[in-house]
Amino acid sequence: MNNTYMSWIDWAILIIPVLFVMFMGFYSRRYVRGVSDFLVCGRVCGRYVLNMGEVAYSLSIIGLVTYIEIKYKTGFALGYWGAVLTPLTLVLSLTGFVTYRFRETKAMSLGQFLEIRYSRSFRIFAAALRSLAEMIANMIMPSIAARFFIRMLNLPEQFHCLGLTIPTFEALMILFLTLAVALICFGGTLALVITDTIQGMILYPLLICFAIFILCKFSWSQEVIPVMQDRAAGESFLNPFDVTKFRDFNVFTMVIAVAFNAIFHRGSWLGDGVSCAAKSAHEQKMASLLASWRYSIINVFYILVAICLIVFLNHRHFALEANVVRQELATRALADVLKDGKYADTRAKVQATIDQLQPQYKEIGEGVPPLSQNDNLDTRFLEHIHQTLKEERRAVAQSAIDQKNATYGDDIPESVQQEDRAALIDAEGEANDLFKQCRTLFNQLSLSVTMKELLPTGLFGAFALLLFLAMLSTDDSRIFSATLTIAQDCILPFFPKGLTPQKHVRMIRLVAIGIGVFFFFGSKYMGQLDYIQFFVQMACAMWLAGCCPVMIFGLYWKKGTTQAAWTALITGMVASFVYLMLQRNWADYVYPFLDKQGWVPACDSVLHFLSKPFGDWIVWRMHPVDFPVNSVEFNFFANVFTILLYVVVSLLTCKEDFNMDRMLHRGAYEDPGEHKVLKRDWSPKGIFKSIIGITPEYTRGDRAIAYGLFANTFIFSFIIIFLGSLIWNIHWPWTNEGWSVYFLINNLVIPCVIAAITSVWFTIGGVKDLFDLFRTLAKRTKVNVLDDGRVEGNVSLADKDEN
Repeated sequence: MNNTYMSWIDWAILIIPVLFVMFMGFYSRRYVRGVSDFLVCGRVCGRYVLNMGEVAYSLSIIGLVTYIEIKYKTGFALGYWGAVLTPLTLVLSLTGFVTYRFRETKAMSLGQFLEIRYSRSFRIFAAALRSLAEMIANMIMPSIAARFFIRMLNLPEQFHCLGLTIPTFEALMILFLTLAVALICFGGTLALVITDTIQGMILYPLLICFAIFILCKFSWSQEVIPVMQDRAAGESFLNPFDVTKFRDFNVFTMVIAVAFNAIFHRGSWLGDGVSCAAKSAHEQKMASLLASWRYSIINVFYILVAICLIVFLNHRHFALEANVVRQELATRALADVLKDGKYADTRAKVQATIDQLQPQYKEIGEGVPPLSQNDNLDTRFLEHIHQTLKEERRAVAQSAIDQKNATYGDDIPESVQQEDRAALIDAEGEANDLFKQCRTLFNQLSLSVTMKELLPTGLFGAFALLLFLAMLSTDDSRIFSATLTIAQDCILPFFPKGLTPQKHVRMIRLVAIGIGVFFFFGSKYMGQLDYIQFFVQMACAMWLAGCCPVMIFGLYWKKGTTQAAWTALITGMVASFVYLMLQRNWADYVYPFLDKQGWVPACDSVLHFLSKPFGDWIVWRMHPVDFPVNSVEFNFFANVFTILLYVVVSLLTCKEDFNMDRMLHRGAYEDPGEHKVLKRDWSPKGIFKSIIGITPEYTRGDRAIAYGLFANTFIFSFIIIFLGSLIWNIHWPWTNEGWSVYFLINNLVIPCVIAAITSVWFTIGGVKDLFDLFRTLAKRTKVNVLDDGRVEGNVSLADKDEN
């Protein structure tokens, strides 16, 4: 068990690398000579710089907590069916689907592309909508990180400074946002690319250290496998043929929705600066190929941390420590949710219930019912809290009713009785809403509190450093993404004559500061009442529900029209707003209202009828706490509808084909200094190269990377591992022991081997590319002042200047 507070060694391990990263961000200022440097690194980044930077961006606190929320609930068996998508994702990566064409447009932002393809008014509207959705989805990040570090570092709830009492939660959010915004103001995309690359180099060895520690801490055969196997029928954590009973995270989520998003949302978040920063479209494509290997070490780390929590909180060897963790989690959640004075008595009684709960552990063996999604140690623990909340809020409401009705005696009018029944229903709805908030915080804080119990000195500081750097990289990247969209696509179009480079960069910095302030107040006051994944998808739905046809058909279909783009985007926005309101107010307003009217049974029948054709994949039933339709299901059906709308409206309104060659700088519009081979060789000799995206642009090393990726991903992982195990189990099904061996080899051993190789390879390439970046930026003599994101007549001003 770890000490209560961080030692000086832990603090040194945490603080020194963070200071170095901030110094390098400040150092990047000397290379910013124009707007294009600040926004897209002057378009001189190599593939390994982009790839290493994405290591830091891909690893995040919110991502790790989200992953654990899912895996703690559903295990790892569902991930097996994700391999069905391997051929699809491989082809998308090898061919550079969407990313290659977007880089060809030379757009600095998504909005600039939208103005080139559609119109200026659509650029402003779409950019504003995307920014709003992005900011709402991401504004909870500082609060999640602050709570995480408060619990993990065992920081006090408040501290005193200059006679003032300052909440630690708010102080940490200010610190995190200040560091992130400072990096943006130092050098924009250039500073983020440089610091993210350095963070990626630091993170690789840290990730390997934690993987080794967790593998040594828990016995695979005596602790990990028994807990993973102890699951109810239809909810296996290991056997992918026994997962039919999962509700929120199931095969539909893993396969159909993910496959759809992989194709149609591949371009939805492009235009964040880094996606436009490569030396060429080919270099951007190669960076995306390397990303397929980059995730090996991150996936191993995520899996091992999830296993760590599952075993620690459920195996009898750790029952006493796990009970301490659960009690602390519940206490902290209550302190955050029931901080209003009117809940003082309720909080005291719920806390008394928590203090009385004894350590729980699960016996494993014949005759003992296994754990399930709705009946496990956490749900049993939380159910005591839920039940006490309902009893207390109902008692408060009943007391108010009794006082009000004292004058009536035994002759209470029917209308008053109806009001009383409604008041009791509202009280239960309030209790459900409070419990939902407590449950959310309980799940989110489990990682930090558990790691505080497990990690020794030194490794504890390294873990804090790992997640601090991950948090910093995620915060600055997402703040800058929204900054870029607002500054370039909502403000810049109102300055047709442009701004001087100095004023332009200053405007971007001011927008970044404003978004940082928005994130602070959003984190402070916004209540996130669902799984993180669902909350993010729900918030992003305002943009995602209608943007996929706008982006995909905008890049690939010459008949797409501005009218179709407006129709799809507005329809998706309205539908998602209605869904957001229903989801946000379901437990405290919507369901109680339906219950008062007696409409719950009818609604339940309708929902059951609509979802019945999908079997166990989609089950829509009325529930007092959770909205029947989750955000994955909503996004999927909304996207299908808006795609159909876009196609129909385009066919009805298209009067002239759009000039795709001009937008993509092809044919007569090709840049003299950039040779692009557009036609693929479909002859018998060249068909294989064309399928996996190899063109004459590829060097010998590029071809080796493409062939290696194809061999590893398609031949080995898909054909030999996935199809081989699938066919074998159809005829000779494995036991849980067999699937545990498969899980160990396929999910841990093989990725660890790949990670060991790529960590050396990518680090060397990243160092080389980083020095090349500095040299290239230092040698430049000319900066195009018109290359600032403005568009005139569906053509970038920078292109007009070149012509």
